[in-house]
Amino acid sequence: MADKSKKNETPEVTEAQQNAEKQFAIQKIYTKDISFETPNAPQIFTQQWAPSLDINLGTQTQALENDIYEVVLSLTVTVKIGEATAYLVEVNQAGIISASGFDEAELGPLLGSFCPNILFPYAREVISDLVSKGGFPQLILAPVNFDALYMQQLQSQQAEPASPTLN
Repeated sequence: MADKSKKNETPEVTEAQQNAEKQFAIQKIYTKDISFETPNAPQIFTQQWAPSLDINLGTQTQALENDIYEVVLSLTVTVKIGEATAYLVEVNQAGIISASGFDEAELGPLLGSFCPNILFPYAREVISDLVSKGGFPQLILAPVNFDALYMQQLQSQQAEPASPTLN
């Protein structure tokens, strides 16, 4: 019976060793680009505040060097009253990430979902501050499910037909 317990311990040690080889670290989080516009000020401040909100977001990943990546979360928020734009906010929140020991199947979700989840609260705070300083009511963006967005992106990439090649 002692022999069986030793055999059962071996896979756990191997799994622990594999996990020890994987390393993830955030080296820097920074605002890469920022823009705030109020194209219809001051007239927009005299209108009744019943805004419509449009949010666009995207992510980009760039390999910088061995196991070092830059992940950029781009958010564009457009708020309108009727047809008039009250304000437009654009923020590119970025992070420099080191990730070693991950295979391609693990690295995709790590950079495409996990890292944007880390960056989003920073971008949300920047947007909220800009909107308040612009003289508008505070805007607090709802959480985003980056796991679902990443899966949708993968599915849409797989669904796209291959473009025909010219001979």
